[in-house]
Amino acid sequence: MPQLGKGGKWVFGWAIIGSDNTLQIPPAAYQEYGFSAGETIAITRGSRRSGGFGLGKTEALEQSAQMRTRIIGQVVIDHNQQIRLPSLTDVKPGERFLVVRGSCYALGFLHHGPIVELAQQHTDIEGYLP
Repeated sequence: MPQLGKGGKWVFGWAIIGSDNTLQIPPAAYQEYGFSAGETIAITRGSRRSGGFGLGKTEALEQSAQMRTRIIGQVVIDHNQQIRLPSLTDVKPGERFLVVRGSCYALGFLHHGPIVELAQQHTDIEGYLP
């Protein structure tokens, strides 16, 4: 997993939205965040600066007053470590999201901003299609 510069974000890869709004969670991220097939996880709003969204365990997010207010929906992880994003996330097939180590609460999927711009300069970041 590359790090974007000294002291920068740790990156799991690029997640590319499939034709039916499916998304592959990178294997290292799936393991690090302790996700499992059949589990219902929460979707959180991304920041204004980076857009996108986050994925995290509902129980953990609800324990944080700040994170609880960011929850916008829930999805179930399938046996292929994939999820289907609901329309409320406003994603489009073919869009790329930079998957980063977010907080201890949620895995980050960034859409734009300085971190994404920096990542676009790195050719060693793997892409994940559903």
